[in-house]
Amino acid sequence: MKEEKTTPLRQRMIEDMHIRGLCEKTQQGHIRCVKHFASFLGRSPDTATPEDLRAYQLQMTKDLVSATTFNVRIISLRFFFGVTCGREEMKRYMQFHRQPRKLPVVLSVEEVAKLLASVPGPGLKYRAALGISYGAGLRASEVCNLRVRDIDSQRMLIHVDQGKGSKDRQAMLSPSLLEVLRQYWRESRPEGWLFPGKPKISPLSPRQLNRAFMAAKDMAGITKPATLHTLRHSFATHLLEANTDVRVIQVLLGHAKLSTTARYAHVATKTIQSTVSPFEQMKLVQDRVLRSVGPD
Repeated sequence: MKEEKTTPLRQRMIEDMHIRGLCEKTQQGHIRCVKHFASFLGRSPDTATPEDLRAYQLQMTKDLVSATTFNVRIISLRFFFGVTCGREEMKRYMQFHRQPRKLPVVLSVEEVAKLLASVPGPGLKYRAALGISYGAGLRASEVCNLRVRDIDSQRMLIHVDQGKGSKDRQAMLSPSLLEVLRQYWRESRPEGWLFPGKPKISPLSPRQLNRAFMAAKDMAGITKPATLHTLRHSFATHLLEANTDVRVIQVLLGHAKLSTTARYAHVATKTIQSTVSPFEQMKLVQDRVLRSVGPD
């Protein structure tokens, strides 16, 4: 296979990303998006004009590109033109797509229990991995990249190394989840990666974990449009329904902004159901007033 040549322009962009400490995954995403724009343009992307940017955005709209993909490409182009090309004025001609904020799908505790009981074998590997997704609220990539040493049974913590945004954090480890992990460890004796893939020198991939989730979901008869990430949503929502402070949940999830965590309040139905409306308080006052006035 012929190796792709790195142009001076791309090398400069890579260096700019290194200087700013962008993680490898983000760098690859930026390069991919700029390549897509260059392919549309048919020439070097640094020669683009405002009209070229307008035409590119119009084409993405006609192609029904999702708002997420559209915005990811715009972010990459803003970096490319603003930092690598030194053409800050080009940012004026790039618009983000507004996307409606949808409430996350959440499974009930009973549905999670049925799903985990339906996880396919052989062995306990996938059940333990999905158990961490729900029991600690980890993202799929974070679960797959766990090492045996990241499970701290002394302090009852899970160390998440280089999570989203290249940030380390500590996640909770419950006694019941620890017991599941111990059963799995006694069965498989993993070394290095907690959930090794094939070959064992590599970790389990998020795609493999997602396949196990979808198989378990079907076996459990769950019809909600749930994905693997739904386990993380459910973790946060169930904590909120148990009256856990939203700021604690923010730390456990590794959210940079409290507003990201706060959206789970919209789907915490038990919290909503148990909250007393101010109308009830008003009604009590109203009744007292009416009783004090009495009949004419």
